[in-house]
Amino acid sequence: MANESRPCPCDIGDRFDYGGRGQEIQIEHIKAYVCKPPASTGKAVIVIHDIFGWQLPNTRYMTDMLAANGYVAICPDFFVGQEAWKPSNDWATFDEWRKTRNASKIDKEVDVTLKYLSEQCGAKKTGAIGFCWGGAAVHHLMLKNPHLKAGVSLYGVIKFFEDSYSLLHPTFFIFGEKDDIIPLEQVTLLEQKLKENCKVDHEVKIYPGQTHGFVHRKREDINPQDKPFIEEGRKDMINWLNKYL
Repeated sequence: MANESRPCPCDIGDRFDYGGRGQEIQIEHIKAYVCKPPASTGKAVIVIHDIFGWQLPNTRYMTDMLAANGYVAICPDFFVGQEAWKPSNDWATFDEWRKTRNASKIDKEVDVTLKYLSEQCGAKKTGAIGFCWGGAAVHHLMLKNPHLKAGVSLYGVIKFFEDSYSLLHPTFFIFGEKDDIIPLEQVTLLEQKLKENCKVDHEVKIYPGQTHGFVHRKREDINPQDKPFIEEGRKDMINWLNKYL
């Protein structure tokens, strides 16, 4: 169970040994990792990283996966040069660290990224996906940003957005059944509140036996029992984007 000494279980799983097929670029005041599909489709996805930042190989792996499915995929540095969290850091300092990196304070960076995607990549429809910290950021964007068309929030911390359910765009929420930081009662309440308040298409899905970070923090071969759910989560993410972008 997550506690004061270990308030986030984001270190569950593996740091992939993966270099990436895209490239690092500079867009105005932020750096970003971008990977493009072989042919332009006019569709793009902004990938929002977890606490381990924009250079985490796992997140680049997912970014490249989106590009392989026909999207210009871009993962900006939403910490804007501030250091990402390191597994070796003292977890007792985590809450103070997180206060300086607010998942609701990314609008300027998103606007810069949307401008780049439109002007430099020919994007006509753009969505957003995010993991953990980034999942909470997607929730924020789906409430606020009129220019995005769809979102997928993967194990975004629900408590950051209590009483925020009037989504502007179709949003898919992915959770693991065994996620210590996001209790199932919070997920159930989210689903209930969305049904009562949300007028756009949405879905909340719980994946049996899965822990925090399972879609991007576990290799497919980490455990034969996990493999179907890891693959299902990734497929669901792609299918949602395909449906609305």
